[in-house]
Amino acid sequence: MSSALDPDLLARLPPDLRAAVEAQMRKALTAEAELRQHLEAENADLRALNERLEHLVRELQRARFGPRSEKLHPDQMELAFEDIEVAIAAATEEHDTAAEARTGTRPPRKARGPRSLPKDLPREERIIAPEDLNCPCGCGQMVQIGEDRSERLDLTPAQFRVLVTIRPRYACPRGRSGVVQAKAPPALIEGGLPTEALLAHVAVSKFSEHLPLYRQSQVMARHGIEIDRSTLADWMGKVAFHLRPIVDRIAEHMKGSGKLFADETPLPVLNPGAGKTKTGFLWVMARDDRPWGGTAPPAVVFTYAPGRGGAHAEDMLKGFEGILQVDGYKGYDRLADGRRAEGAPLTLAFCWAHVRRKLIDARPKAGSPLVDEALKRIAALYAIEKDIRGQPPEERRAVRQARAVPLLENLHEWLKQQAARISTKSDLGRALAYALEHWDGLVLFTRDGRVEMDSNPVENRIRPVTLGRKNALFAGHDEGGRSWARFASVIETCKLNGVEPYAWLKATLEAIAAGHPNSDIDALLPWHFGKAAIKAAA
Repeated sequence: MSSALDPDLLARLPPDLRAAVEAQMRKALTAEAELRQHLEAENADLRALNERLEHLVRELQRARFGPRSEKLHPDQMELAFEDIEVAIAAATEEHDTAAEARTGTRPPRKARGPRSLPKDLPREERIIAPEDLNCPCGCGQMVQIGEDRSERLDLTPAQFRVLVTIRPRYACPRGRSGVVQAKAPPALIEGGLPTEALLAHVAVSKFSEHLPLYRQSQVMARHGIEIDRSTLADWMGKVAFHLRPIVDRIAEHMKGSGKLFADETPLPVLNPGAGKTKTGFLWVMARDDRPWGGTAPPAVVFTYAPGRGGAHAEDMLKGFEGILQVDGYKGYDRLADGRRAEGAPLTLAFCWAHVRRKLIDARPKAGSPLVDEALKRIAALYAIEKDIRGQPPEERRAVRQARAVPLLENLHEWLKQQAARISTKSDLGRALAYALEHWDGLVLFTRDGRVEMDSNPVENRIRPVTLGRKNALFAGHDEGGRSWARFASVIETCKLNGVEPYAWLKATLEAIAAGHPNSDIDALLPWHFGKAAIKAAA
Protein backbone atom coordinates (compact mmCIF):
# COMPACT_ATOMS: atom_id res chain seq x y z
CA MET A 1 0.00 0.00 0.00
CA SER A 2 1.31 3.47 -0.89
CA SER A 3 0.35 6.21 1.56
CA ALA A 4 2.17 9.13 -0.14
CA LEU A 5 0.33 12.04 -1.86
CA ASP A 6 1.75 14.96 -3.83
CA PRO A 7 2.30 17.79 -1.24
CA ASP A 8 1.44 20.45 -3.81
CA LEU A 9 -1.83 18.74 -4.64
CA LEU A 10 -2.64 18.37 -0.94
CA ALA A 11 -1.92 22.11 -0.33
CA ARG A 12 -4.34 23.16 -3.08
CA LEU A 13 -7.24 21.24 -1.48
CA PRO A 14 -9.86 23.11 0.56
CA PRO A 15 -9.10 23.02 4.30
CA ASP A 16 -12.00 20.69 5.18
CA LEU A 17 -11.15 18.23 2.42
CA ARG A 18 -7.43 18.44 3.22
CA ALA A 19 -8.16 17.58 6.88
CA ALA A 20 -10.31 14.62 5.84
CA VAL A 21 -7.61 13.30 3.48
CA GLU A 22 -4.93 13.66 6.14
CA ALA A 23 -7.13 11.80 8.67
CA GLN A 24 -7.68 9.01 6.14
CA MET A 25 -3.95 8.82 5.50
CA ARG A 26 -3.20 8.54 9.23
CA LYS A 27 -5.83 5.80 9.54
CA ALA A 28 -4.29 3.91 6.60
CA LEU A 29 -0.81 4.22 8.08
CA THR A 30 -2.06 2.96 11.43
CA ALA A 31 -3.80 -0.02 9.77
CA GLU A 32 -0.67 -0.81 7.77
CA ALA A 33 1.49 -0.71 10.92
CA GLU A 34 -0.96 -2.95 12.76
CA LEU A 35 -1.02 -5.43 9.87
CA ARG A 36 2.78 -5.46 9.75
CA GLN A 37 2.93 -6.03 13.50
CA HIS A 38 0.37 -8.85 13.23
CA LEU A 39 2.29 -10.56 10.41
CA GLU A 40 5.57 -10.24 12.27
CA ALA A 41 4.02 -11.79 15.38
CA GLU A 42 2.49 -14.60 13.32
CA ASN A 43 5.82 -15.27 11.61
CA ALA A 44 7.56 -15.35 14.98
CA ASP A 45 4.99 -17.85 16.28
CA LEU A 46 5.41 -20.02 13.18
CA ARG A 47 9.20 -19.95 13.53
CA ALA A 48 8.93 -20.94 17.18
CA LEU A 49 6.46 -23.73 16.32
CA ASN A 50 8.69 -25.01 13.54
CA GLU A 51 11.70 -25.05 15.84
CA ARG A 52 9.78 -27.02 18.47
CA LEU A 53 8.41 -29.46 15.91
CA GLU A 54 11.82 -29.93 14.28
CA HIS A 55 13.32 -30.68 17.69
CA LEU A 56 10.58 -33.20 18.49
CA VAL A 57 10.91 -34.86 15.08
CA ARG A 58 14.67 -35.20 15.64
CA GLU A 59 13.95 -36.84 19.00
CA LEU A 60 11.47 -39.18 17.33
CA GLN A 61 14.03 -40.11 14.66
CA ARG A 62 16.75 -40.67 17.26
CA ALA A 63 14.49 -42.98 19.24
CA ARG A 64 13.70 -44.99 16.14
CA PHE A 65 16.80 -44.82 13.96
CA GLY A 66 19.60 -43.83 16.33
CA PRO A 67 22.79 -45.82 16.89
CA ARG A 68 22.32 -49.08 18.71
CA SER A 69 23.80 -47.64 21.91
CA GLU A 70 21.16 -44.88 21.88
CA LYS A 71 18.16 -46.92 20.79
CA LEU A 72 15.51 -47.81 23.31
CA HIS A 73 13.91 -51.10 24.20
CA PRO A 74 10.77 -51.62 22.03
CA ASP A 75 8.47 -51.07 25.01
CA GLN A 76 10.36 -47.93 26.05
CA MET A 77 10.31 -46.78 22.43
CA GLU A 78 6.52 -46.97 22.36
CA LEU A 79 6.38 -44.79 25.46
CA ALA A 80 8.83 -42.34 23.86
CA PHE A 81 6.70 -42.19 20.72
CA GLU A 82 3.60 -41.52 22.79
CA ASP A 83 5.14 -38.69 24.77
CA ILE A 84 6.75 -37.05 21.74
CA GLU A 85 3.50 -37.27 19.78
CA VAL A 86 1.65 -35.75 22.74
CA ALA A 87 4.20 -32.92 22.80
CA ILE A 88 3.74 -32.33 19.05
CA ALA A 89 -0.04 -32.15 19.48
CA ALA A 90 0.33 -29.77 22.45
CA ALA A 91 2.63 -27.46 20.49
CA THR A 92 0.23 -27.42 17.54
CA GLU A 93 -2.75 -26.71 19.78
CA GLU A 94 -0.86 -23.89 21.51
CA HIS A 95 -0.12 -22.30 18.15
CA ASP A 96 -3.72 -22.68 16.93
CA THR A 97 -5.10 -21.17 20.13
CA ALA A 98 -2.75 -18.18 19.87
CA ALA A 99 -3.72 -17.71 16.24
CA GLU A 100 -7.41 -17.80 17.16
CA ALA A 101 -6.83 -15.15 19.86
CA ARG A 102 -5.24 -12.85 17.28
CA THR A 103 -7.58 -13.41 14.35
CA GLY A 104 -10.80 -14.68 15.89
CA THR A 105 -10.67 -17.89 13.80
CA ARG A 106 -8.76 -21.13 14.21
CA PRO A 107 -6.44 -22.36 11.44
CA PRO A 108 -8.20 -24.95 9.27
CA ARG A 109 -7.84 -28.53 10.51
CA LYS A 110 -6.44 -31.21 8.28
CA ALA A 111 -9.29 -33.05 6.60
CA ARG A 112 -9.92 -36.51 8.05
CA GLY A 113 -11.40 -39.49 6.31
CA PRO A 114 -14.73 -40.93 7.45
CA ARG A 115 -14.56 -42.62 10.84
CA SER A 116 -16.59 -45.75 11.41
CA LEU A 117 -17.61 -46.69 14.93
CA PRO A 118 -18.90 -50.20 15.77
CA LYS A 119 -22.59 -50.53 15.02
CA ASP A 120 -23.25 -52.51 18.21
CA LEU A 121 -22.15 -49.65 20.47
CA PRO A 122 -25.11 -48.07 22.29
CA ARG A 123 -26.05 -44.71 20.85
CA GLU A 124 -27.69 -41.75 22.55
CA GLU A 125 -29.23 -39.28 20.13
CA ARG A 126 -29.37 -35.62 21.07
CA ILE A 127 -31.48 -33.40 18.81
CA ILE A 128 -30.39 -29.76 18.73
CA ALA A 129 -33.10 -27.63 17.12
CA PRO A 130 -33.14 -23.86 16.53
CA GLU A 131 -34.65 -21.90 19.39
CA ASP A 132 -37.21 -20.21 17.12
CA LEU A 133 -38.96 -22.12 14.31
CA ASN A 134 -41.26 -19.27 13.30
CA CYS A 135 -40.76 -18.46 9.64
CA PRO A 136 -39.50 -14.87 9.07
CA CYS A 137 -42.04 -14.45 6.25
CA GLY A 138 -44.92 -14.84 8.70
CA CYS A 139 -46.40 -18.01 7.14
CA GLY A 140 -46.15 -19.99 10.39
CA GLN A 141 -43.64 -22.60 11.58
CA MET A 142 -40.84 -23.91 9.40
CA VAL A 143 -40.86 -27.59 8.41
CA GLN A 144 -37.90 -29.98 8.60
CA ILE A 145 -36.36 -30.73 5.19
CA GLY A 146 -33.35 -32.74 6.31
CA GLU A 147 -30.72 -33.09 8.99
CA ASP A 148 -26.99 -33.29 9.60
CA ARG A 149 -25.65 -36.18 11.71
CA SER A 150 -22.25 -36.42 13.35
CA GLU A 151 -20.87 -39.00 15.78
CA ARG A 152 -18.45 -38.51 18.65
CA LEU A 153 -17.08 -41.26 20.84
CA ASP A 154 -18.10 -40.83 24.48
CA LEU A 155 -17.34 -42.71 27.69
CA THR A 156 -19.20 -43.31 30.90
CA PRO A 157 -16.54 -43.87 33.58
CA ALA A 158 -16.53 -47.24 35.35
CA GLN A 159 -19.20 -47.12 37.99
CA PHE A 160 -19.38 -49.42 40.96
CA ARG A 161 -22.82 -50.53 42.02
CA VAL A 162 -24.33 -52.89 44.56
CA LEU A 163 -26.55 -55.74 43.40
CA VAL A 164 -29.08 -56.42 46.13
CA THR A 165 -30.63 -59.89 45.87
CA ILE A 166 -33.96 -60.21 47.68
CA ARG A 167 -35.46 -63.68 48.14
CA PRO A 168 -38.91 -63.49 49.78
CA ARG A 169 -39.97 -66.43 51.90
CA TYR A 170 -43.49 -67.77 51.58
CA ALA A 171 -45.46 -69.97 53.95
CA CYS A 172 -48.99 -71.31 54.35
CA PRO A 173 -51.09 -68.68 56.20
CA ARG A 174 -52.52 -71.48 58.36
CA GLY A 175 -49.15 -73.01 59.15
CA ARG A 176 -49.96 -76.34 57.45
CA SER A 177 -46.83 -76.56 55.26
CA GLY A 178 -43.20 -75.53 55.15
CA VAL A 179 -41.55 -72.37 53.91
CA VAL A 180 -40.92 -71.80 50.21
CA GLN A 181 -38.04 -69.67 48.97
CA ALA A 182 -36.15 -69.37 45.67
CA LYS A 183 -32.59 -70.63 45.59
CA ALA A 184 -29.82 -68.10 45.81
CA PRO A 185 -28.31 -67.31 42.38
CA PRO A 186 -25.07 -69.17 41.69
CA ALA A 187 -21.78 -67.41 42.44
CA LEU A 188 -18.21 -68.35 41.66
CA ILE A 189 -17.19 -67.34 45.18
CA GLU A 190 -19.98 -68.62 47.38
CA GLY A 191 -21.02 -66.04 49.93
CA GLY A 192 -18.38 -63.67 48.61
CA LEU A 193 -18.65 -60.00 47.77
CA PRO A 194 -17.75 -59.85 44.06
CA THR A 195 -19.91 -60.63 41.08
CA GLU A 196 -18.38 -62.50 38.16
CA ALA A 197 -18.31 -59.19 36.26
CA LEU A 198 -16.14 -57.60 38.96
CA LEU A 199 -13.82 -60.61 39.03
CA ALA A 200 -13.43 -60.38 35.25
CA HIS A 201 -12.74 -56.65 35.48
CA VAL A 202 -10.01 -57.09 38.11
CA ALA A 203 -8.40 -59.94 36.17
CA VAL A 204 -8.36 -58.12 32.83
CA SER A 205 -7.12 -54.91 34.46
CA LYS A 206 -4.15 -56.75 35.96
CA PHE A 207 -3.25 -59.28 33.27
CA SER A 208 -4.26 -57.38 30.12
CA GLU A 209 -4.12 -53.70 31.05
CA HIS A 210 -1.15 -54.26 33.40
CA LEU A 211 -2.64 -52.50 36.42
CA PRO A 212 -1.29 -54.21 39.59
CA LEU A 213 -3.75 -55.16 42.31
CA TYR A 214 -2.47 -52.62 44.82
CA ARG A 215 -3.20 -49.83 42.33
CA GLN A 216 -6.66 -51.23 41.68
CA SER A 217 -7.21 -51.19 45.44
CA GLN A 218 -6.24 -47.52 45.46
CA VAL A 219 -8.69 -46.76 42.63
CA MET A 220 -11.49 -48.46 44.54
CA ALA A 221 -10.60 -46.50 47.66
CA ARG A 222 -11.10 -43.25 45.75
CA HIS A 223 -14.66 -44.40 45.14
CA GLY A 224 -15.12 -45.05 48.86
CA ILE A 225 -14.76 -48.84 48.51
CA GLU A 226 -12.14 -50.20 50.88
CA ILE A 227 -10.99 -53.57 49.50
CA ASP A 228 -7.48 -54.61 50.46
CA ARG A 229 -5.03 -55.81 47.87
CA SER A 230 -4.80 -59.17 49.65
CA THR A 231 -8.55 -59.63 49.15
CA LEU A 232 -8.22 -58.93 45.43
CA ALA A 233 -5.37 -61.43 45.30
CA ASP A 234 -7.54 -64.04 47.01
CA TRP A 235 -10.24 -63.48 44.39
CA MET A 236 -7.73 -63.87 41.55
CA GLY A 237 -6.41 -67.09 43.05
CA LYS A 238 -9.91 -68.58 43.00
CA VAL A 239 -10.44 -67.45 39.41
CA ALA A 240 -7.08 -68.92 38.37
CA PHE A 241 -8.10 -72.26 39.89
CA HIS A 242 -11.29 -72.36 37.83
CA LEU A 243 -9.44 -71.40 34.63
CA ARG A 244 -7.00 -74.29 34.85
CA PRO A 245 -9.20 -76.88 33.04
CA ILE A 246 -9.78 -74.42 30.20
CA VAL A 247 -6.06 -73.69 29.80
CA ASP A 248 -5.31 -77.44 29.88
CA ARG A 249 -7.92 -78.03 27.19
CA ILE A 250 -6.48 -75.27 24.98
CA ALA A 251 -3.06 -76.90 25.32
CA GLU A 252 -4.55 -80.29 24.45
CA HIS A 253 -6.09 -78.87 21.28
CA MET A 254 -2.79 -77.25 20.30
CA LYS A 255 -0.76 -80.41 20.78
CA GLY A 256 -2.94 -82.13 18.21
CA SER A 257 -1.53 -79.79 15.55
CA GLY A 258 1.32 -80.65 13.23
CA LYS A 259 3.28 -77.47 13.90
CA LEU A 260 3.73 -75.13 16.87
CA PHE A 261 5.90 -72.20 17.91
CA ALA A 262 7.75 -72.13 21.24
CA ASP A 263 9.72 -69.56 23.19
CA GLU A 264 10.54 -68.55 26.75
CA THR A 265 10.88 -65.28 28.64
CA PRO A 266 12.20 -64.47 32.14
CA LEU A 267 9.72 -63.79 34.93
CA PRO A 268 11.31 -62.42 38.12
CA VAL A 269 9.77 -64.16 41.12
CA LEU A 270 10.05 -63.11 44.74
CA ASN A 271 12.01 -65.55 46.89
CA PRO A 272 10.59 -64.85 50.37
CA GLY A 273 13.27 -66.83 52.17
CA ALA A 274 16.12 -64.89 50.61
CA GLY A 275 14.32 -61.56 50.63
CA LYS A 276 15.05 -60.96 46.95
CA THR A 277 13.88 -62.07 43.55
CA LYS A 278 14.94 -65.12 41.61
CA THR A 279 14.51 -65.73 37.89
CA GLY A 280 11.67 -67.96 36.83
CA PHE A 281 10.55 -68.43 33.23
CA LEU A 282 7.32 -68.34 31.30
CA TRP A 283 7.52 -71.00 28.60
CA VAL A 284 5.20 -70.37 25.68
CA MET A 285 3.76 -72.49 22.93
CA ALA A 286 1.64 -70.91 20.22
CA ARG A 287 -0.33 -71.95 17.16
CA ASP A 288 -1.15 -69.63 14.30
CA ASP A 289 -1.98 -71.36 11.02
CA ARG A 290 -3.58 -68.32 9.40
CA PRO A 291 -0.56 -67.42 7.20
CA TRP A 292 -1.07 -70.64 5.24
CA GLY A 293 -4.87 -70.73 5.40
CA GLY A 294 -5.12 -73.29 8.18
CA THR A 295 -8.52 -73.64 9.84
CA ALA A 296 -7.36 -74.42 13.38
CA PRO A 297 -8.05 -71.44 15.66
CA PRO A 298 -4.95 -69.53 16.82
CA ALA A 299 -4.03 -70.08 20.45
CA VAL A 300 -1.25 -69.56 22.98
CA VAL A 301 -0.49 -71.24 26.29
CA PHE A 302 2.00 -70.02 28.90
CA THR A 303 3.57 -72.40 31.41
CA TYR A 304 5.56 -71.22 34.39
CA ALA A 305 8.76 -73.06 35.36
CA PRO A 306 11.46 -72.16 37.90
CA GLY A 307 14.26 -72.45 35.34
CA ARG A 308 15.31 -72.40 31.68
CA GLY A 309 16.46 -76.00 31.31
CA GLY A 310 15.30 -77.86 28.24
CA ALA A 311 13.47 -80.35 30.47
CA HIS A 312 10.83 -77.67 31.08
CA ALA A 313 10.25 -77.33 27.33
CA GLU A 314 9.99 -81.10 27.09
CA ASP A 315 7.42 -81.18 29.87
CA MET A 316 5.36 -78.39 28.31
CA LEU A 317 5.31 -80.12 24.90
CA LYS A 318 4.56 -83.61 26.18
CA GLY A 319 2.14 -85.20 23.72
CA PHE A 320 3.06 -83.02 20.76
CA GLU A 321 4.45 -84.57 17.58
CA GLY A 322 5.52 -82.51 14.59
CA ILE A 323 7.47 -79.37 13.70
CA LEU A 324 8.47 -76.92 16.41
CA GLN A 325 9.60 -73.45 15.34
CA VAL A 326 11.97 -71.85 17.84
CA ASP A 327 14.97 -69.58 18.16
CA GLY A 328 18.43 -71.10 18.42
CA TYR A 329 18.37 -71.73 22.18
CA LYS A 330 20.19 -75.00 22.94
CA GLY A 331 17.56 -76.08 25.44
CA TYR A 332 15.32 -77.20 22.60
CA ASP A 333 17.93 -79.57 21.16
CA ARG A 334 16.89 -82.37 23.52
CA LEU A 335 13.49 -82.43 21.81
CA ALA A 336 15.05 -83.33 18.47
CA ASP A 337 18.16 -85.40 19.26
CA GLY A 338 16.61 -88.48 20.85
CA ARG A 339 16.77 -87.42 24.50
CA ARG A 340 13.02 -86.84 24.63
CA ALA A 341 11.54 -89.21 27.23
CA GLU A 342 8.15 -89.58 25.56
CA GLY A 343 7.31 -89.44 21.89
CA ALA A 344 9.34 -89.27 18.70
CA PRO A 345 11.93 -86.56 18.19
CA LEU A 346 10.54 -83.25 17.01
CA THR A 347 11.67 -81.44 13.87
CA LEU A 348 13.09 -78.02 14.73
CA ALA A 349 12.56 -75.06 12.41
CA PHE A 350 14.68 -72.04 13.22
CA CYS A 351 14.11 -68.30 12.97
CA TRP A 352 15.53 -65.91 10.37
CA ALA A 353 14.59 -62.91 12.51
CA HIS A 354 17.16 -64.06 15.08
CA VAL A 355 19.83 -64.39 12.38
CA ARG A 356 19.04 -60.89 11.21
CA ARG A 357 19.07 -59.54 14.78
CA LYS A 358 22.49 -61.06 15.50
CA LEU A 359 23.93 -59.53 12.34
CA ILE A 360 22.58 -56.09 13.25
CA ASP A 361 23.94 -56.39 16.79
CA ALA A 362 27.36 -57.36 15.39
CA ARG A 363 27.58 -54.45 12.95
CA PRO A 364 30.36 -52.02 13.98
CA LYS A 365 29.50 -48.39 14.62
CA ALA A 366 31.30 -47.42 11.44
CA GLY A 367 29.08 -49.78 9.45
CA SER A 368 29.80 -53.02 7.61
CA PRO A 369 29.27 -53.73 3.88
CA LEU A 370 29.21 -57.43 4.77
CA VAL A 371 26.29 -57.00 7.19
CA ASP A 372 24.49 -54.73 4.74
CA GLU A 373 24.83 -57.33 2.01
CA ALA A 374 23.58 -60.13 4.30
CA LEU A 375 20.56 -58.08 5.37
CA LYS A 376 19.79 -57.27 1.74
CA ARG A 377 19.78 -60.98 0.86
CA ILE A 378 17.54 -61.83 3.82
CA ALA A 379 15.16 -59.02 2.85
CA ALA A 380 14.80 -60.61 -0.60
CA LEU A 381 13.61 -63.81 1.09
CA TYR A 382 11.06 -61.89 3.16
CA ALA A 383 9.79 -60.19 -0.01
CA ILE A 384 8.90 -63.64 -1.40
CA GLU A 385 7.06 -64.46 1.83
CA LYS A 386 5.00 -61.31 1.52
CA ASP A 387 3.82 -62.42 -1.92
CA ILE A 388 2.59 -65.84 -0.74
CA ARG A 389 1.09 -64.98 2.66
CA GLY A 390 -2.30 -66.61 3.07
CA GLN A 391 -1.85 -69.11 0.24
CA PRO A 392 -2.20 -72.90 0.78
CA PRO A 393 0.90 -74.83 1.93
CA GLU A 394 1.42 -76.56 -1.43
CA GLU A 395 1.49 -73.26 -3.31
CA ARG A 396 3.80 -71.68 -0.73
CA ARG A 397 6.18 -74.62 -0.99
CA ALA A 398 6.20 -74.49 -4.81
CA VAL A 399 6.98 -70.77 -4.87
CA ARG A 400 9.69 -71.15 -2.25
CA GLN A 401 11.31 -74.00 -4.17
CA ALA A 402 11.33 -71.93 -7.35
CA ARG A 403 12.32 -68.55 -5.95
CA ALA A 404 13.76 -68.88 -2.44
CA VAL A 405 15.92 -72.02 -2.79
CA PRO A 406 18.30 -70.50 -5.40
CA LEU A 407 18.72 -67.41 -3.21
CA LEU A 408 19.41 -69.58 -0.16
CA GLU A 409 21.97 -71.71 -1.98
CA ASN A 410 23.87 -68.59 -3.02
CA LEU A 411 23.53 -67.12 0.47
CA HIS A 412 24.86 -70.32 2.06
CA GLU A 413 27.98 -70.32 -0.09
CA TRP A 414 28.51 -66.62 0.48
CA LEU A 415 28.17 -67.00 4.27
CA LYS A 416 30.73 -69.82 4.30
CA GLN A 417 33.18 -67.69 2.33
CA GLN A 418 32.76 -64.72 4.70
CA ALA A 419 32.98 -66.88 7.82
CA ALA A 420 36.26 -68.39 6.61
CA ARG A 421 37.99 -65.01 6.62
CA ILE A 422 36.54 -63.54 9.83
CA SER A 423 37.63 -64.42 13.35
CA THR A 424 35.18 -66.72 15.09
CA LYS A 425 35.86 -64.77 18.31
CA SER A 426 34.46 -61.53 16.90
CA ASP A 427 30.80 -60.58 17.18
CA LEU A 428 30.39 -60.75 13.44
CA GLY A 429 32.15 -64.12 13.28
CA ARG A 430 29.81 -65.52 15.92
CA ALA A 431 26.77 -64.17 14.04
CA LEU A 432 27.89 -65.89 10.83
CA ALA A 433 28.65 -69.10 12.70
CA TYR A 434 25.16 -69.02 14.25
CA ALA A 435 23.53 -68.89 10.82
CA LEU A 436 25.67 -71.72 9.43
CA GLU A 437 25.22 -73.89 12.53
CA HIS A 438 21.40 -73.65 12.31
CA TRP A 439 21.19 -73.82 8.52
CA ASP A 440 19.14 -77.03 8.21
CA GLY A 441 16.42 -75.62 10.46
CA LEU A 442 16.60 -72.21 8.80
CA VAL A 443 15.82 -73.61 5.34
CA LEU A 444 13.13 -76.04 6.52
CA PHE A 445 10.47 -73.51 5.50
CA THR A 446 11.29 -74.19 1.82
CA ARG A 447 10.32 -77.86 2.24
CA ASP A 448 7.09 -77.38 4.21
CA GLY A 449 4.56 -74.69 3.33
CA ARG A 450 3.24 -74.57 6.89
CA VAL A 451 6.54 -73.33 8.31
CA GLU A 452 7.21 -69.61 8.63
CA MET A 453 10.54 -67.87 8.13
CA ASP A 454 10.64 -66.75 11.75
CA SER A 455 9.11 -67.28 15.17
CA ASN A 456 7.66 -63.76 15.41
CA PRO A 457 4.09 -65.04 16.00
CA VAL A 458 5.08 -66.40 19.42
CA GLU A 459 7.34 -63.44 20.25
CA ASN A 460 4.43 -61.09 19.56
CA ARG A 461 2.36 -62.95 22.15
CA ILE A 462 5.12 -62.61 24.76
CA ARG A 463 5.44 -58.83 24.37
CA PRO A 464 2.24 -57.88 26.29
CA VAL A 465 3.27 -60.17 29.13
CA THR A 466 6.68 -58.52 29.44
CA LEU A 467 4.98 -55.13 29.74
CA GLY A 468 2.83 -56.44 32.57
CA ARG A 469 5.92 -57.88 34.19
CA LYS A 470 7.62 -54.48 34.12
CA ASN A 471 4.64 -52.75 35.67
CA ALA A 472 4.33 -55.35 38.43
CA LEU A 473 8.13 -55.70 38.91
CA PHE A 474 7.88 -59.42 39.71
CA ALA A 475 5.57 -62.27 40.55
CA GLY A 476 5.16 -62.82 44.25
CA HIS A 477 5.80 -66.56 44.30
CA ASP A 478 6.25 -69.62 42.09
CA GLU A 479 2.54 -70.33 42.46
CA GLY A 480 1.88 -66.72 41.50
CA GLY A 481 3.85 -67.36 38.32
CA ARG A 482 1.59 -70.31 37.51
CA SER A 483 -1.53 -68.21 38.02
CA TRP A 484 -0.02 -65.46 35.90
CA ALA A 485 0.56 -68.02 33.13
CA ARG A 486 -3.10 -69.15 33.17
CA PHE A 487 -4.48 -65.64 32.92
CA ALA A 488 -2.00 -64.74 30.16
CA SER A 489 -3.01 -67.88 28.25
CA VAL A 490 -6.73 -67.16 28.09
CA ILE A 491 -6.36 -63.39 27.57
CA GLU A 492 -3.85 -63.68 24.72
CA THR A 493 -5.87 -66.50 23.11
CA CYS A 494 -8.93 -64.24 23.24
CA LYS A 495 -6.99 -61.47 21.50
CA LEU A 496 -5.72 -63.84 18.81
CA ASN A 497 -9.31 -64.82 18.02
CA GLY A 498 -10.69 -61.30 18.00
CA VAL A 499 -12.61 -61.84 21.25
CA GLU A 500 -12.89 -59.12 23.89
CA PRO A 501 -11.21 -60.65 26.98
CA TYR A 502 -13.50 -59.06 29.58
CA ALA A 503 -16.68 -60.20 27.82
CA TRP A 504 -15.35 -63.75 27.47
CA LEU A 505 -14.11 -63.98 31.05
CA LYS A 506 -17.34 -62.58 32.50
CA ALA A 507 -19.50 -65.02 30.54
CA THR A 508 -17.17 -67.94 31.30
CA LEU A 509 -17.07 -67.30 35.05
CA GLU A 510 -20.85 -67.01 35.09
CA ALA A 511 -21.14 -70.32 33.23
CA ILE A 512 -18.72 -72.03 35.65
CA ALA A 513 -20.62 -70.63 38.64
CA ALA A 514 -23.87 -71.98 37.17
CA GLY A 515 -22.36 -75.47 37.01
CA HIS A 516 -21.21 -75.75 33.38
CA PRO A 517 -20.33 -79.45 32.87
CA ASN A 518 -16.67 -80.39 32.40
CA SER A 519 -17.76 -82.76 29.65
CA ASP A 520 -18.66 -79.73 27.53
CA ILE A 521 -15.61 -77.62 28.34
CA ASP A 522 -14.94 -77.02 24.63
CA ALA A 523 -17.96 -74.70 24.59
CA LEU A 524 -16.06 -72.34 26.91
CA LEU A 525 -12.97 -72.02 24.72
CA PRO A 526 -12.38 -68.47 23.45
CA TRP A 527 -12.71 -69.30 19.75
CA HIS A 528 -16.27 -70.55 20.37
CA PHE A 529 -17.26 -67.25 21.90
CA GLY A 530 -19.21 -65.46 19.15
CA LYS A 531 -20.46 -61.93 18.75
CA ALA A 532 -23.88 -62.86 20.13
CA ALA A 533 -22.23 -64.07 23.31
CA ILE A 534 -20.22 -60.87 23.56
CA LYS A 535 -23.37 -58.77 23.38
CA ALA A 536 -25.12 -60.92 25.96
CA ALA A 537 -22.19 -60.67 28.39
CA ALA A 538 -21.52 -56.95 27.97
